[in-house]
Amino acid sequence: QKVSVEMLDHLEHLALVDFRDSEGVERLQKAIQFADQLHEVNTDGVEPMDSVLEDRCLYLREDDVTEGNCTKELLDNAREKVEEYFVAPPGNIPLPKLEERDTFLQGS
Repeated sequence: QKVSVEMLDHLEHLALVDFRDSEGVERLQKAIQFADQLHEVNTDGVEPMDSVLEDRCLYLREDDVTEGNCTKELLDNAREKVEEYFVAPPGNIPLPKLEERDTFLQGS
């Protein structure tokens, strides 16, 4: 199944992943082919589930705070921060324009 430029653009913005070369596009196409196998599973009469553990009671544990007030130490681990927030992913660069990526899809 071919991946359109628009779909590639949409996936890159959702996942913050760059499919800038033919290897990335090929890997994406293989992942889609693998996931397409799910369409072969007969789900007639199967109700959607909210959780895989619907038949079990889920208990919450007590939240015991043992340490705290370490914001400065935690933020010292960040490569890049803005005010008191981590910048993620670090070093994120703008994605190329649609026209620039079109050439990678031609060969796939």
